[in-house]
Amino acid sequence: MPELKILNNREIKEIYKLIEKQWGAKVKLDYGFLENNKSRVFIISKDISKIDISKLRINSIGMYFCEIDSKGIRLSIEGTQIVGPRASKNIVELNEEETKKWFRGEDLEKECKDCSGFVILKHNNDFLGTGKYVNGKVLNYVGKTRRVNLVNDFYHGYQSGKALMQFVHH
Repeated sequence: MPELKILNNREIKEIYKLIEKQWGAKVKLDYGFLENNKSRVFIISKDISKIDISKLRINSIGMYFCEIDSKGIRLSIEGTQIVGPRASKNIVELNEEETKKWFRGEDLEKECKDCSGFVILKHNNDFLGTGKYVNGKVLNYVGKTRRVNLVNDFYHGYQSGKALMQFVHH
């Protein structure tokens, strides 16, 4: 079984339908879509079709865009940055403190009227990823390797080299 499958137009349209249903966003991306055996979808230049990937053992290529399973579609952080500006529903606005908690990997207590399923998290004009909205709580899906342990002055930029040194020494 190939590690990656190039999705056809029908399969790509199905992803677009899921995005529109969940976030009200109409998207049409000029990329090739590939899916691995863990239901993760990657986007890449359409030039990938010029390469015979069937003889290669690759489990990811391009940019991780989303994952589709029985719970629905969950966008990656980068996926939310593509879809988020077009989204019209299931968006949760975070304040600065909530944003810091989110990047530390914490779930958030947050009311969101009319939200259901996977929501896009946003702070000002920044799209931060997706979480699952359940009973007034947003469950965090930020991977451990992408979490930030020290958010300190990173969010506003460095005011001095101390923040950097503090981060390096922890």
